[in-house]
Amino acid sequence: MKIAIGSDHAGFPLKEHVRAQAGAAGHEVADKGTFSGESVDYPDFAAKVALAVARGEAERGIVVCGTGLGVAMTANRFRGVRAAPCTGEFAAEMARRHNDANVLCLGGRLVTKELAERIVDVFLSTPFDGGRHARRVAKIDASTGEGPGPEEDR
Repeated sequence: MKIAIGSDHAGFPLKEHVRAQAGAAGHEVADKGTFSGESVDYPDFAAKVALAVARGEAERGIVVCGTGLGVAMTANRFRGVRAAPCTGEFAAEMARRHNDANVLCLGGRLVTKELAERIVDVFLSTPFDGGRHARRVAKIDASTGEGPGPEEDR
């Protein structure tokens, strides 16, 4: 699977850990930055990951900031992106099964590396259940019809 990954400075150590984990599992990882612990703005990197997913350049995305909330808010501005902040395996499983989430949002200050590994494993391996959930996901996607899409944003 091709995965786009990015973070701000607060999420940088966890991003590096998760990037290595995904690569070791055989996934193709496109690192969208940041590339150090120097202070940067999380929307810049969440947007790069979300845009890669929205354009089909990556099947899934992973974004990390201090809480996972700011990157989720940013990523969800892009058509076709369903970003879910997850602090546990159950949330990651349900985000995939019921919401067909395609971007995982992690908080570098909220989850340990070990917990993040488990969350990422679940997020990357859990299929979408479809069925009644597909109708609901279609409604989510239809509700993003107002405003510019990713192609107009960048």
